[in-house]
Amino acid sequence: MEEAQASKAPAEQFVDRFSRLYTPIVVAVAVVLAVVPTVLGASFGEWFYRARALLIIACPCALVISTPVTGVSGIGAASRRGILVKGGAALEAAGRLKALAFDKTGTLTEGRPVVSRVVALNGKGEAEVLTLAAALERRLEHALAILTAAGGAELHPVSGFRSVAGRGAEGEVDGKRYLIGSPRLFAERGIALDGAEEALEVIERAGETPVVLGIADGLLAVFGLADSLRPDAKATVEALRESGAEELMMLMGDAEAPARRVAEEFGIGYKARLLPEQKIEAVRALVARHGDAGMVGDGVNDAPALAASSVGFAMGAAGTDVAPETADVALMRDDLPKLAEAVRLSRVAERIIRQNVFVSIAIKGLFVLLAPFGLVALWRAVLADMGTSIAVTLNGLRLFRKGSA
Repeated sequence: MEEAQASKAPAEQFVDRFSRLYTPIVVAVAVVLAVVPTVLGASFGEWFYRARALLIIACPCALVISTPVTGVSGIGAASRRGILVKGGAALEAAGRLKALAFDKTGTLTEGRPVVSRVVALNGKGEAEVLTLAAALERRLEHALAILTAAGGAELHPVSGFRSVAGRGAEGEVDGKRYLIGSPRLFAERGIALDGAEEALEVIERAGETPVVLGIADGLLAVFGLADSLRPDAKATVEALRESGAEELMMLMGDAEAPARRVAEEFGIGYKARLLPEQKIEAVRALVARHGDAGMVGDGVNDAPALAASSVGFAMGAAGTDVAPETADVALMRDDLPKLAEAVRLSRVAERIIRQNVFVSIAIKGLFVLLAPFGLVALWRAVLADMGTSIAVTLNGLRLFRKGSA
């Protein structure tokens, strides 16, 4: 909440800058209105009355409160729905979104992959490679399916463990160094995938994610991991399209086949085999094309991409500690439809802000034009000023009461 209060939306910053110029100009005009006609022989009392009416009606109170009251209302309405918006700037950015990028695992999928196949190589047994892989995997930020597949087997202690972002991990077991991760990890280490080509082809053709286990001398096993799509993901994607998203893109580190399978299911674009730094570039490209683009993620590898977007959305329950801290909007429950709801609320808030600013300027402008001609009595000026302030406040609070407009 402290972050939300400290973060001013662009519209609020504009109003603040405008008021700093507007106020001294209005005071100067009121002084001229009272003094110049008097010097020319007119009644001082009459023109002083008109100047006071001008000062009252020109007070920018309604304009100044029109944006923050809507921002607070929108943030409050979102929090009641389990959506934490970190400030008015994030609320406005979400309301202007034209494009949205998704991570796949844990966002569009359940995030609970299962081992669909195990191919042991070089004379190793299936139980042996599962135990070795599980020992390494339990040290990862996200424990994958291999740990579950190993069952209650006693796992070897691992020393010298190191996670390789976007690729996998490595560590020593019984004095021997093992690697586990994507085929890219082994290719970068100069370890040939000899003997695993057929298994990798079958896994990718099935739309599964390949995980390779090996040592410096060669490969020990290939695992195929399958992750189910979220049942509510397709409806969420459609809701985002209906809300005005022009481009939806999936960014993932997986192989081409599983990426294509998911993207075709939802009818969205995709980029596969991306490293964390490549995800950042892809998000920046979306921002460059559309001006305002968001990123939805749940893991430590998503944190830099979340930060590179106009507004980052973190899946709360499924995410790490890093992603919600980096994101601008945190979905406190692992509930994907909340994403579409967050965007909808933000768009409504953006529309109400525009309504409030327009009403404030229109009413104030009309009375400011009438005041110098003596057509505005003081009581009318007070009523117009207070009435406008109350009107924009109630309009902004409407979002908190109903969550819609």
